[in-house]
Amino acid sequence: MSAPTYLAYDYPLLGAFWTMLMIFLWIMWFVLLFRVITDIFRDDGLSGGAKAGWLVFCILLPFLGVFVYVIARGRNMGHRETTRARARQEEFDAYIRKTASGGSSSVDELARLSEIRDRGAITDEEFRRAKELVLSGHGPAERKETAGTGAAAR
Repeated sequence: MSAPTYLAYDYPLLGAFWTMLMIFLWIMWFVLLFRVITDIFRDDGLSGGAKAGWLVFCILLPFLGVFVYVIARGRNMGHRETTRARARQEEFDAYIRKTASGGSSSVDELARLSEIRDRGAITDEEFRRAKELVLSGHGPAERKETAGTGAAAR
């Protein structure tokens, strides 16, 4: 007498667990595949030919290509990602510092112009033209940036 053989699908809970495990592994595979492809494109140390070779290898033989890439170059994938994240964070911090401290309002610009006029360093006509520039949004900070683009524009 042989006992009947039960498969995992004979037990609904085990079938659900098996299905969830397969879906999880399938999703993880695609996450790994896209991460490897992203790393291939973002790596500045690879030449164009090497990037094309790795990409063709990962597309034509995806399992073998991804696993070979992870073995050969996986050690530095995290390092490259953290380096990119730090660079992005530093750029963001520099932008925040620049906008928080470097920006002066038009009210401050007008107050400075008024002080300069009161000291007699500029005439009323020069004050009026500078005030128009400040109020139009082309204050001293913008003029400094555009001054190097061409003096013929004046």
